[in-house]
Amino acid sequence: MLKLERHNLGPRVFVFGRRIHEWHAGVLVIVASVVVAIVGPFTPIHALMATLLGAWLIVKDWPDLTRSRRDTAGWRIGLHRHPFPLRTMRPLDDVPVIAAIATAAIGIVDLFSAVTPNVSWRGRALVHVEPLAVMRDAHALAVPTSFALVLTAYYLYRRRHSAMHVALALMIALTVFNVVKGLDIEEAVLTVGCAGLLWASRSSFYGRHEPGTFRSAALRLPVLLVGAFLVALAVVAMAAPRTVSFGPVVRETGDLLLWQPGPFGFQDELAKTGLAVRLISILTVLIAAYMLFRPLAAPRDLPDAELRHAAAELVHEHGTDTLAFFKLRTDEHYLFNAEKTAFVGYRTESGVMMISGDPVGDGEAVADLMRTVVGFAEGHSLRIAAVGVSTTGKDVFEQAGLRALYIGDEAIVDSTGFTLEGRAIRKVRQSVSRVEKAGYRTHLVELGALDEHVMLELEEVADDWRAGAAERGFSMALDSLRNPHGAKTLIVYATDEHDVIQGFLHFVPTYGRDAVSLSFMRRRQDTPNGLTEFMIVKAIELMRERGVAEVSLNFAAFARLIRAPEGLVERIAGRLIILGDTWFQVERLYRFNAKFFPHWEPRYFMYERRFGLPRAGIAALWIEGQLPRPALRPDRKGS
Repeated sequence: MLKLERHNLGPRVFVFGRRIHEWHAGVLVIVASVVVAIVGPFTPIHALMATLLGAWLIVKDWPDLTRSRRDTAGWRIGLHRHPFPLRTMRPLDDVPVIAAIATAAIGIVDLFSAVTPNVSWRGRALVHVEPLAVMRDAHALAVPTSFALVLTAYYLYRRRHSAMHVALALMIALTVFNVVKGLDIEEAVLTVGCAGLLWASRSSFYGRHEPGTFRSAALRLPVLLVGAFLVALAVVAMAAPRTVSFGPVVRETGDLLLWQPGPFGFQDELAKTGLAVRLISILTVLIAAYMLFRPLAAPRDLPDAELRHAAAELVHEHGTDTLAFFKLRTDEHYLFNAEKTAFVGYRTESGVMMISGDPVGDGEAVADLMRTVVGFAEGHSLRIAAVGVSTTGKDVFEQAGLRALYIGDEAIVDSTGFTLEGRAIRKVRQSVSRVEKAGYRTHLVELGALDEHVMLELEEVADDWRAGAAERGFSMALDSLRNPHGAKTLIVYATDEHDVIQGFLHFVPTYGRDAVSLSFMRRRQDTPNGLTEFMIVKAIELMRERGVAEVSLNFAAFARLIRAPEGLVERIAGRLIILGDTWFQVERLYRFNAKFFPHWEPRYFMYERRFGLPRAGIAALWIEGQLPRPALRPDRKGS
């Protein structure tokens, strides 16, 4: 009649051979609660609670409501979600949020219990089995313990592994205090229940710490506590009445730090000294919590020469994406799989692990790498995001549980079919002709073949174009012309009639694909209009002569919304982009790229969690240099 079957996505229950889903149980609970409320002893509040429970069972089991989606989601305490092949599925992964709320609530309940009188009959019963002083001490100790438990709730929400252990220890202590201070069995049972929930879901608390950090914090913690006590003792001694001896001063200090009334008080303008000492205790606990629960720090030292060489080898072997070469920037960190057959380039900003473009490596190695990325981010309490991801890379990140947001298109020109003939491209043809008549010429060379004089002239052009601003970019540009891997990259530079360099284009290779990708496009501020179009046209022609079939130009943000919007929402967004072009120049960049009749390859921004986009988006804008950091924020370039 009843059969329970184990399954990798969760337990399966059968009644008379028919699979029973949670939504079935939810409907049954709702019907039963209504019937019992009408004919039985249930009060309306009990019926409402049962109805809410039934509704929750239906909502959380939503994938099983339709036959097409049935059995596609893994069992969880919270909403059932589709399991991701490249991310570990934990049935109790929702518990940290629930446990954080429960821990904070229990800490507050225990705090109020510690500062309120005992139930009279329980107090009288305890007096027969323990001294009154023990009862008072238990009340006093429960106050800071409860406060510390409330403090750990935030770190439980952040899934810190050590916070889970500390919370368990505090709950055990509070359970004992609850019994000793007043036979508060209800509080003790709630505390034990929450501790059991934490222990059952311990694998979901995966935020780790540096091996040395915890030890150093443990060594510094006694110094912190002693220092805080000495400061508080000095404050109390100076504010105490002159007739008070040293012993009561020590007792007053200890009581105030534990938020208990002491043997004497303070007078006149020093009447608030007790509050000051209590604030010292709060500050001490906050500092201790920061020291104990600080997450595992992401590496700050940039990769050494060996790792950079390994990354460059993988880019040469598997870097078929047009943005792959940009992972060789000198300000990126690398994360490899165990065999070092695949890697990602990334930087960390504001708790976000921002990955540059697609992972590089073969298929199986990339899947293994993404599991490593997920484990690395979880252990360091980081959220994963990626910018400039291709359609192929999008599928890989989605298998690791990330969401995709279309951010624009890469304009790629087919050099073999490109021509200046025809009415449609006449404006570009006119610009090229006008600049040629002005005496401008172009030259194509490998960057490594340039002498120092030419390099300095190119850098002078770049400085003039930026007008004092820092170089921008992360996923779609190199960091410098002097990048150590840039010797084989290509420079197309334009000289005027006096043989002075007035502008240049810098292209990086795409291995495994007859393509180059534009990294820098720079010109002097006082050059004639049309010089950029002139350099691009000549670059396409020169690349064609070298056998390069594709030339990747600028990235055009939200180009599809302007070019070919799909649906009402995209049409409205496209109109807003056009209206806002005065400030953001999005449409102008798209129109500029469209002059060369490229084909468009979409690029995506990947982010974690339904509401994780704002945080990840701001981190991406900071890293790309599109949004200035707050002035008070220290510069942590390369972190």
